[in-house]
Amino acid sequence: MTQAITRHDRVLGCLIGGAVGDALGYQVEFDAWRFIEAEWGPSGVTEMRVNRVSDDTQMTLFTVEGLLLAGPGGEVEAVREAYLRWLRTQREPMPPAGAEGLAAQPWLYARRAPGNACISGLRDGARPGVNPDSKGCGTVMRSAPFGLRHSPAEAYALAEQCSALTHGHPTAGASAGAFAMIVAHLMNGETPQRAVSETMLHLRRSLDRSETADALQEAYRLAGNVPPGPNTCAPLGEGWVAEEALAIAVYCLLGTDDVRSGLVAAVSHGGDSDSTGAILGNLYGAAYGHAALPREWASQVEGRAVIAALADLLGAAS
Repeated sequence: MTQAITRHDRVLGCLIGGAVGDALGYQVEFDAWRFIEAEWGPSGVTEMRVNRVSDDTQMTLFTVEGLLLAGPGGEVEAVREAYLRWLRTQREPMPPAGAEGLAAQPWLYARRAPGNACISGLRDGARPGVNPDSKGCGTVMRSAPFGLRHSPAEAYALAEQCSALTHGHPTAGASAGAFAMIVAHLMNGETPQRAVSETMLHLRRSLDRSETADALQEAYRLAGNVPPGPNTCAPLGEGWVAEEALAIAVYCLLGTDDVRSGLVAAVSHGGDSDSTGAILGNLYGAAYGHAALPREWASQVEGRAVIAALADLLGAAS
């Protein structure tokens, strides 16, 4: 008899899985596929040679901290304040005296190619309306935590609102919201196929969400025809913009339940490999739990102890 996956195991799996995918992809971020293939071989990025995470995991953890500190109805403002704390880690070399929480963690002060819109949006006050033309994937890669403690509809709404703190384009909000909604469905024990289908139905209710819905539709089609592998996600784009990054991760999620091979496929392409890997890692962890993650990657990823402690707090709060 298969043991049921506990909610805590899904939370832990989601957060650790995101860090694992991030670290795998960060090794080759900005590299074209031909260079990846030359360095790593035709099988793609199959090793975690370096365990460092990027701004994707950093911002995800600050999202968690914001939600943990939020009072009822105060989630958006609490997450905004958390992101401003993250911004300070990108400007200072080490924690200042008296720093608390994540701001007291020296390893989070590493500057790992943070997104321009994330930096400029926060610098300009992190208020809705900033960067109105930006739909970079920096909104998606940080939004899994909304789905870990809220209903699918609530997760969508919160992720969409918090997306607007840095990226004003409607597609950025729709893609962040869709990602959080899929995570919430997976947390409820729904299959990946149903989680994605329910989210696509939600998106189709508004023309403002059409770019995201179309991208997910294409991911669904590709998953049914081309098994995920090195660079097979190329028809979906490179992942620099929100809907492409989400589509690449969803394609791998729907295309295989082999977590290792799916993660390899999600990062072995020329594009925003750390973000597509992080998003897929979040999805796999929420779907199949922490135990499904490759042990040698999950055990050594940077910041594991801090991430696990946050998962415990989030699980208790939920």
